[in-house]
Amino acid sequence: MDKVSIVIVTYNAVRDLQNCLDSIKKQTYASFEVIVVDGLSQDGTVDILKKNSDIITKWISEKDKGIYDAMNKALKMVTGDWVYFLGADDLLLPDFSPMLNGLQEKNAIYYGSVLKGKEKYLGYLSPYNQAKIGICHQSMIYPKRVFDKYHFDERYRISADHHLNMKCWADPDFKIQFADFVIADFNETGISSLSKDELFEKEKSGLMLKYFGFSIWSRFMFRELKWWLFNRANRSISS
Repeated sequence: MDKVSIVIVTYNAVRDLQNCLDSIKKQTYASFEVIVVDGLSQDGTVDILKKNSDIITKWISEKDKGIYDAMNKALKMVTGDWVYFLGADDLLLPDFSPMLNGLQEKNAIYYGSVLKGKEKYLGYLSPYNQAKIGICHQSMIYPKRVFDKYHFDERYRISADHHLNMKCWADPDFKIQFADFVIADFNETGISSLSKDELFEKEKSGLMLKYFGFSIWSRFMFRELKWWLFNRANRSISS
């Protein structure tokens, strides 16, 4: 059975972390390791890490430069065949284990669905929507070989996962494949839901052209132009 590395990045997560770890303990899949990289929390998070040695394989607590710096640190520690990133304020659902049992192709990045606000979120995404919206990180399970080749670009403080997925889409060594499972309850109050990555948004159209090609890029730019013209017309009317 393939080993799955679950990576959790924490900072002052005492309110949610135990529930997150308990959701991992409820899984029926038999081969996990859990890696936690904590950003030097001061609220009791480290006490929770110490108390859960039955499920946590490795953990560190030290200052970091942001979410993706912490994730890159964790990737140096993983030993699994597959890698999954779970937020400290997210919960794994029962579907997670059946999805893991279906992992077969070692060049495939699998993604399912999540709950967001108790509603099923996203599901299957067309290539256009993968480029425009991005796949929810908590719905994705990566083969380790992705991270033997790539790491998260820390210039993108919120959307480095979207950028990584763009690169993987364009890389003939990998394919991105949907599996119809709802695998996590995604907390919609996290930073990625409440803020935008200004650098990524500034570079997004160029990244779409580079990784997804002219057809998807031109469709995106046409819709952006329509949106701009519509808002300009509305401003003119209101003034």
